[in-house]
Amino acid sequence: MTTDNNRMPADAPFRNLYFIGAGGIGMANLERYFLSRGHNVAGYDRTPSALTDALMNEGVKMTYTDSESEIPEGFRSPDDTLVVFTPAVPADSRILSWFRENGFEVVKRAALLGKITRSTNAICIAGSHGKTTTCSMTANILRDSETGCNAFLGGILRNTGSNLVLTPGSEWSVIEADEYDRSFHHLSPSIAVVTSTDPDHLDIYGDEEGYLEGFAHFTSLIRPGGLLLLHTGLKLQPRVNPEVTVLTYSGGSEGVWHAEDIVFGNGSLTFTIVGPDVRIENVALGVPVEINIDNAVAAAAAALTAGATPDDVRRGLASFRGAKRRFEIIRDGRDGSTALIDDYAHSPNEVRASIRSVRKLYPGREITVIFQPHLYTRTRDFAPDFADALSEADEVIMPEIYPARELPIPGVNSELILNDVKAQKKSFCMRKDLLNMIKNRNFDILITLGAADIDRLLPEIEEILNQQN
Repeated sequence: MTTDNNRMPADAPFRNLYFIGAGGIGMANLERYFLSRGHNVAGYDRTPSALTDALMNEGVKMTYTDSESEIPEGFRSPDDTLVVFTPAVPADSRILSWFRENGFEVVKRAALLGKITRSTNAICIAGSHGKTTTCSMTANILRDSETGCNAFLGGILRNTGSNLVLTPGSEWSVIEADEYDRSFHHLSPSIAVVTSTDPDHLDIYGDEEGYLEGFAHFTSLIRPGGLLLLHTGLKLQPRVNPEVTVLTYSGGSEGVWHAEDIVFGNGSLTFTIVGPDVRIENVALGVPVEINIDNAVAAAAAALTAGATPDDVRRGLASFRGAKRRFEIIRDGRDGSTALIDDYAHSPNEVRASIRSVRKLYPGREITVIFQPHLYTRTRDFAPDFADALSEADEVIMPEIYPARELPIPGVNSELILNDVKAQKKSFCMRKDLLNMIKNRNFDILITLGAADIDRLLPEIEEILNQQN
């Protein structure tokens, strides 16, 4: 009988792990982690990608055909194989159904992460935006400190080229706490960070009140004696154990942890991090954009609490090259050529913050945004807010909605946002026509935004721009 209960028994001696949805960024770090621990790893994903190619080179047996016949022989016994899946996998997946029907232990990815948090001191970073960058900064600080960490990131840390950071023997883990499908409710943090609570995933939570309740429950999971770092100004009312310390933070002057002496100049950004018993001056950000000050203050507070030193913080933030698709500057354009920036921003506040950061970094230059909406439900629920945020660009180009796991919703399309955008110029362009459109245009600052698959066009976009200037 299948035990599809989202918990992996602590004493389960699984030698093999099979991942369904194996090409997802969140699954990849678990695959790499268990490969590093000597397990056999295989998996299925719908389409090949650069990430699945890298995983295959590292030892993952990968298939792209949803058929039980594709499952390797060594992974066909429930006695020694654990099956891990993501919520994005359709319930009628043939491979998933075969495992369920044949007595395998089948768990969600979040349950496996939860087991890791229960066996380590876990820093779990949650939020509707900012969590990937904050996680990556925290990992970059700790990985070169005596404390070390094993970090499971939601993006590729450009310093290492991986979404997994390994420090053998470290008692600390850094986990991106994803609120989708209430995944973060499986975790057991020693230190938790909440970066933001802008409503999202209303298909799961129903409304803003339900969304905030999801975060409140997450804070209740912090271990006694632990720490909650809470961004100032959030509507969230934490529900922590009485023995948990709650401290506020911000990238401005508010909060117990905060920033002072912020200086922009010549493409650099420096500031001072101030905490209850520490003051770290002349902190330089390796990715010098304003939206990263908040993330850096949170990462520093978490890393220092875990045992890092002020010098570790200063060095880790200065050397931080960013996470891929998190305000990634592909062409800096400082010589007057076209700048190309890619950002995963997929909520209205993220989109607005991204455009404003570009304005500050490139004052007086014309900003064109290609925004690919992600999910019909998110477009339906937040179309006016997206339109308002995108209106801060000089030009907006929008392809069709990327559906991901969803079926179309009648009346919900990109025009629902685009019609209300008040930028000087705006247009719709099918994704398949974007490259030809870019070939026939000249841009000053070009930003690609969204959580969809527009990043797969970036190598070709960069090549076009290189040929133009």
